[in-house]
Amino acid sequence: MIYEVDKIDKTEYKEVVDIWEASVRATHHFLKEEDIEYFKPLILNHYLDAVDLKCVRNSNKNIIGFLGVANQNIEMLFIHPKYRGKKIGKTLLDYSTENLSATKVDVNEQNEQAVGFYQYYGFETISRSELDASGKPYPILHMELKNNLKK
Repeated sequence: MIYEVDKIDKTEYKEVVDIWEASVRATHHFLKEEDIEYFKPLILNHYLDAVDLKCVRNSNKNIIGFLGVANQNIEMLFIHPKYRGKKIGKTLLDYSTENLSATKVDVNEQNEQAVGFYQYYGFETISRSELDASGKPYPILHMELKNNLKK
């Protein structure tokens, strides 16, 4: 299936946060419940407005994955767990590099699937932070696109 990248309206932010939460629960097993609850209102009320936000929708026009880019940095890329492994992440990543000039991403080191995903598509770790941007003890890998292989 070929997916089209679409814009997201502010009225859809709750749907976006629901996808974020489902994705995080499926992939970020290292996070505590209080961390998820801490980030949810920040994403809804601050982070989504701070990025160029795009999505992929299913045939019913429901958002199934989304991406946020700011200053050439992929700030968020999340896919609903039911739709993982269907090239939605690749579609959004390609869009980010081709249309939004994204060349960087920060990834939780403990999210090995995400680290592997970005490495597969040509990103390399250039540095590491012991704490995340909120000062929480979740190491972050700062990655940069070195070789856009277009797999």
